[in-house]
Amino acid sequence: MIRARTLILGTAAGLMAASGAQAADLPVKAKAVEYVKVCSLYGAGFWYIPGTDTCMKIGGYLRVDATFNGGVQGQPAWNGDIGQGNRYRDYFAARSRMALSIDTRTQTEYGTVRTFGMGRFQFSTLGNNTFNPNSINGSLPVAGSQLLDTPGGGYVTLQYLFIQFAGFTFGQSASAYASPWQGFPGNISDFLLGGQNTDTGVNNIQYTAQFGNGVSASIGLDDPTVWDRTAVYNLSLPLNATFNTGNAYAGVHAPDVVGNIRVDQAWGLFQISAAAHEVSGSYNTLNALGAPAGAVGLPGAAPTAASELSGHPDTSWGGAVQAALQIKNIPTGAGDDIKMDASYAKGATKYVIGTSSTSPSFAMFGSSSAFGAYQSIGFGATTDAVYLPVTAGGDGSLHLTEAFGVRGAFNHNWDPYWSSSLYGSYTAVRYDGAATAFMCANYTTPGKAVSADYVCNPDFNLSQLGVATRWTPVKNLTFTAEFQWFHLDQKFEGSAVLGASAPKPSARYEFKDQDTFELQLRAQRNF
Repeated sequence: MIRARTLILGTAAGLMAASGAQAADLPVKAKAVEYVKVCSLYGAGFWYIPGTDTCMKIGGYLRVDATFNGGVQGQPAWNGDIGQGNRYRDYFAARSRMALSIDTRTQTEYGTVRTFGMGRFQFSTLGNNTFNPNSINGSLPVAGSQLLDTPGGGYVTLQYLFIQFAGFTFGQSASAYASPWQGFPGNISDFLLGGQNTDTGVNNIQYTAQFGNGVSASIGLDDPTVWDRTAVYNLSLPLNATFNTGNAYAGVHAPDVVGNIRVDQAWGLFQISAAAHEVSGSYNTLNALGAPAGAVGLPGAAPTAASELSGHPDTSWGGAVQAALQIKNIPTGAGDDIKMDASYAKGATKYVIGTSSTSPSFAMFGSSSAFGAYQSIGFGATTDAVYLPVTAGGDGSLHLTEAFGVRGAFNHNWDPYWSSSLYGSYTAVRYDGAATAFMCANYTTPGKAVSADYVCNPDFNLSQLGVATRWTPVKNLTFTAEFQWFHLDQKFEGSAVLGASAPKPSARYEFKDQDTFELQLRAQRNF
């Protein structure tokens, strides 16, 4: 019995010793997993970055567009191959795009520090609205081709990249001049004219002060290189058949100074904006004739060895003003509103002929019933200024181009699933008396065998009218159909023999107003 008891006690002691040794060898207990926490400070979708006090939101959209009788994202057939209506034009153009945005915010003793960035991954119809080999050839001197729009290609663009801190914004963001709806009072087309559009951001520095009760004011400095310039014409260079020549803008010397005063309340919004814009020409003597397609040489308006000795026009300052109005809670239905803005610019035409791309010049062809005419033609040159050097018979001064425009939309909700917008715009471009005389003398020299009733007038008007209807079967998924009419009201009269761009022949063309229509279809999923 004693032996049995000793054996049992010894075995128990051994097991306890072994158990103690194993317990001593166990690793330190792991910390609890730190799960992502919801951040409710800034609205839905934000969450705390683990281990920090910074909130983040990832969002964006996926969008598919198709435009019939126009360029991608609703560009009317107002120039190029689609404006000519030739065999190179694409009858439709398509774009697929995914936008991804990252929004971070951190509370500090100075207020919220915010960073925001959005990148867009997209694939478009090669050449946008043309399959002319000269437009998509990647070899010199052809430029502007989108060669990444090839099978398996596509490209990435940036929309916004900015930091906000203590009322300041630094980076690529909407201009302080812009209205909240930019160029989209009710349309989905990226090409509604009549006012400014910086919806994909301009490099700037701006400050916004909040005065309470929805009243605020902003002031900023915008880099005008990409967004706020159109063209300056040296009229010692020949104008082509559609009234264009090489761009003789000088380098950027100063930013655009912009600002607004805004009242944003339950009834709607009212905003007054202003901008100051520098206009400068390069030199009086520039290369007169650009290299023909397929050849290597200086483009039109490029400098030559005689340029610096020839002098230049004095720099001028122009600018723009805009008034924007939104009216909410109108009696037609819940959520309905009216948005409109009116703009005037002198020497800053991009503030009126504003798109999500560069400001276009216009060249459209159509049928003609005039005797001896091959076809009709209408055109309009978009410039900030023109000048004719003294050595070429001019006054050597910049003549600033004037432009004004209005645009707006009525937006109506039929029910929670269907909505429509009726929108439109009117834009006018005007040249002063001296500029008109210089331009018309240039255009008819050498002689173009003009008709007896020929009248030269570079002024022109543009009108747009459209309707968009949207169906949202489920939240954040919308299908849209938009139909738009575009009208070019040009001021030339009579006819002339013109050497139009190939494949158009050198022939007699009647000067005539032009019209076009486009249909845009879109499917978009927001997330």
